[in-house]
Formats: sequence, structure tokens, C-alpha cells
Amino acid sequence: MDYQEINASAIDKWCREGWQWGQPVSHETFVKAQCGQWDVLLTPTKPVPHSWFGQLAGKKLLGLASGGGQQIPIFTALGASCTVLDYSPAQCDSEKLVARREGYDVTVIRGDMTKPLPFASGTFDIIFHPVSNCYVEKVEPIFAECFRILKQGGVLLCGLDNGMNYIFDEQERELKYPLPFNPLKNRQQYEDSIQNDWGIQFSHTIEEQLGGQLKAGFRLTDIFEDTNGEGRLHEFHVPTFFATRAVKE
Repeated sequence: MDYQEINASAIDKWCREGWQWGQPVSHETFVKAQCGQWDVLLTPTKPVPHSWFGQLAGKKLLGLASGGGQQIPIFTALGASCTVLDYSPAQCDSEKLVARREGYDVTVIRGDMTKPLPFASGTFDIIFHPVSNCYVEKVEPIFAECFRILKQGGVLLCGLDNGMNYIFDEQERELKYPLPFNPLKNRQQYEDSIQNDWGIQFSHTIEEQLGGQLKAGFRLTDIFEDTNGEGRLHEFHVPTFFATRAVKE
């Protein structure tokens, strides 16, 4: 089975089991956003600064691997015209569920971000890309495609994993896996991933992720770090994620 099919099936299963990142926002949260009370996450705990978005009303926004009915409803409530692309059928269904419940239109595409994105060049004002490229082996082509489909002056907002989580055992007490973590090239990592229901995940370096954005042509304008929100690494304030704001100039 293709590793992306494994990941789609795994995420669908996690959603059925109540996965935190697969639970749609409530009606009350949607209404609060319409009244200007809102926050969204790119990483586990820190809300994205509102200044990173600018004025959302009238903007064309793509949620890239951002299904689940968590962020797109907020952006729609704030007046953006939204499209979401996600590889998980369950995450796509959640987007449609919230849209029906709240009575708005959203374009939902089940798609694979490792392939060329199905949009014309210069389509979007904003791309919102929460932590998800840990499920793909090569990230640089994704940044290049994001650059292509953004308008001049468009903004790419990314949540990224710095690789620290992949070093430790599940209790976060012992060093277990060397980096890079790539189950397609390490048999033990693959077997452990399947046995533990992790999906097929990959560590990525700062060079790949920041360097990939810069090589695509973006200008980095801001960045922040975040923790897991729970576990020993969080208790020791170890940053395991970071978020970036980059502009197509």
C-alpha cells in the first residue's frame, strides 16, 4: 500500500476514535468568530497572531491539509472564501458537516499534497498549512507549489515539526531513533510505525523546511516556537514545533 494511503486510513481511524485534530468546531465557536472572537492553531498550543492574516474578508484562502472543520469554519465566519484540500475522507466529511450546519459554501477537495496542486497559478491570497508535512517524505515540492498558486503578495502560514519528537520512545524518557526518521528507508521504524498505529511519518530538518520556503522564493517575515502541549518534553519546555509566516513578493 502507498504510504499516503496508509496515512489517510490512519487519520480516518484516529478521527473515529476522537482525535483532537479531527473534531469540528461547535456552533458557538462559529458564532463567536462571526462576532470577532476567534483564534486558530498552526501548532499544538499557541494561537496564531491575528496580524499574520491581515484582513480576511474577501480573501481567497486555501486550507492545505487543513481538513477537520476546525480552522476553515473560522476563516469563513470572518468573510474569507475558502477551499480545503485534505487526503483524509473523514477530515473532508467534517468540513462538509460544519458547512451544512452553518449554511455556508466551501470547496472541499480530497487530494494528495505530494502531487501538483489542482489550482491555477496565482489563485489564493493565503495558504493555511497546519502541522501535516510530517506525513510526507519530501517537503520542498510542496513549498514550490504553494509559491506557484499564491498571488503576488500572498501569505503562506505553516505549522512545522522540528524532528525532536521522533528521537524518543513513547514515554519521552529514552533516546530511541536516530534522525532522520524515515520509515521508508528504515525497516525498524516502519515496523514500529505500523505496530503502534502512528501512520507513516517523517522528520524534516530546518534546512528542508525553512530552506525549502526560501528556495521556493518566499520571504520569511515571522516565526514562533511551540511545545507538544503535554508529555515530558512539554513539561521541560522543549520546543518541538514552530510556525512560520512567509510572503510571495
